[in-house]
Amino acid sequence: MHIVAVGLNHRTAAVEVRERLAVPDSALPEWLDALRRQPGVVGCFLLSTCNRTEVYASLTAREEGLRSLLQLLAARAGLEVPLLKKYLYILHANDAVRHLFRVAAGLDSMILGETQILGQVRRAYQVACDGGATDPILNSLCRHAIAAGKRVRTETGIDQHPVSVSYAAVELAKKILGGLEGRLVLIIGAGKMGELTARYLVENGVAGVIVSNRSFDRARELAERFGGTAVRFDVLLDYLPRADIVISGTAATHYVIRYPEMARAVELRGGAPIFLIDIAVPRDIDPEVKNLPGVVLYDIDDLHKVVDHNLAVRRRAAAAGELIVEEEAARFMAWFRTLAVVPTIAALRRWADEIKESELQRAFNRLGNLSEREANVIRAMAHGIVNKLLDRPVRCLKEKAAGADVRALVEVVHELFALDAGRDVREMDEGVRGNCHRHQG
Repeated sequence: MHIVAVGLNHRTAAVEVRERLAVPDSALPEWLDALRRQPGVVGCFLLSTCNRTEVYASLTAREEGLRSLLQLLAARAGLEVPLLKKYLYILHANDAVRHLFRVAAGLDSMILGETQILGQVRRAYQVACDGGATDPILNSLCRHAIAAGKRVRTETGIDQHPVSVSYAAVELAKKILGGLEGRLVLIIGAGKMGELTARYLVENGVAGVIVSNRSFDRARELAERFGGTAVRFDVLLDYLPRADIVISGTAATHYVIRYPEMARAVELRGGAPIFLIDIAVPRDIDPEVKNLPGVVLYDIDDLHKVVDHNLAVRRRAAAAGELIVEEEAARFMAWFRTLAVVPTIAALRRWADEIKESELQRAFNRLGNLSEREANVIRAMAHGIVNKLLDRPVRCLKEKAAGADVRALVEVVHELFALDAGRDVREMDEGVRGNCHRHQG
C-alpha cells in the first residue's frame, strides 16, 4: 500500500490556477466518490481551501493510482496533465505524511501558525469518513495529523501572537483595557482596515459601535453591519468622551482629533482609560495626546512593530513545531511500516491457534473426565507454549518491517509455515474500515 499527496497551494500556483481546482463544500461528496473510484485508489480525502487543494490517497498500485488521480484533477482544471503538473507537488510516503502534519499545524499556511486550517482538516476528514471514501490507513493518518496539529499549538503557543494589523490592535485593546466586555467603540472613517478591526472587536464582545464618516450614508451602512449607530461627522467629537476604543482611518490631510479636544474628552471621562488606534496616513490623531493621563495611542507604525515582533515569536515557535511534526510523522510511519507484516503475523497466530486447539481436543479426548480446573490448567499451559514459541518470530517481523528485505522475510515465513494471509488481510480491512469515528475536540 502506498500513501500519496497531490496538490497545489499559494506557493506553487496563482489564484487563477488555484480556483480551477477549488472544490466547494457542497461538491465534496461527489468529488470524493469520483476520486475513490479511480483505478488503484483504495481510500482518499480532499482538502480544499482558498489557499490550497490537496488530495491524499492510499494506493494499491502507485503508478496506476497516481496517473488516474492526475487525469481526474487535470480534467477538473481544464488543463493538460503536463501543464497542470507544473503547479503541483506530488509527495510520497513519509513526505506526504509530514506535509499533512505541517498543514494541520499551520506551518504551511500563508499566515504562519493560523488556527483555521486545523478545523478545515478535521472537517475534510469527517466528510470523507462519512462518505465512506477513507480506508484504514487514511483514518489513522488523519487522526494522527489532527493530534499533531493540536500538539504543536498546545506546546509551542504558535497561535497566541497575532500577525495581522487588525487583530494585533484587538489583542492590544484587550490588554490595555483589561477586557472588551461593555466597551464602546468609535470608528472614524469607513476604510477596510478600520472595518476589519471593528469586526474583530465586535466578535470579541464589545458592547456597541458608533460610526462616523464624511459620507453619512456610508457611516450608516457600516454601522448597520455591526448593529451600531451612525453619527454625522461634524458632531463626532461629542461622542469622543463616551468611547473606550477609537479607530480612526480617514483620508483627511489634517488632524481629526487634536490635543485640546482629546484633553476635554479625558476630563469628561474622569481618568478612565481610552485606547486610540490611528491607522491613517497622514495621521488622524495628534501624537501629543499620548501624553494625556489614561490615553494609549498606537499609530500604523506602532502596530506593524507589534506584528513584526509577533511574527518573530511565531517563527521561533514554528521551529519547535517542526520538531514535533518530525516526531509525530516518524511515529505514524513506524506504525504504517508494520502493516506490511500484520497479515503474516495474523496468519502465523491463526496457524498456531488451530494446531493448539486440535491438539488440546485430542488430549482432552484421551484424558477422559477432567475437572474444570484441570482443563483450564492444560489450556493455559498450551496457550503459554504457543505465545513463547511465537514471541521471537513476531518481534523479528515487526523489527524488520521497515527494512528493504521485509518482503523476502515474509515469503520465507509463508513458505516455512504454509501460511495463507489473504483471509487475515480481508478481515483486517473489514474491521478497521468500520472504525471511522467522529474526531472529538
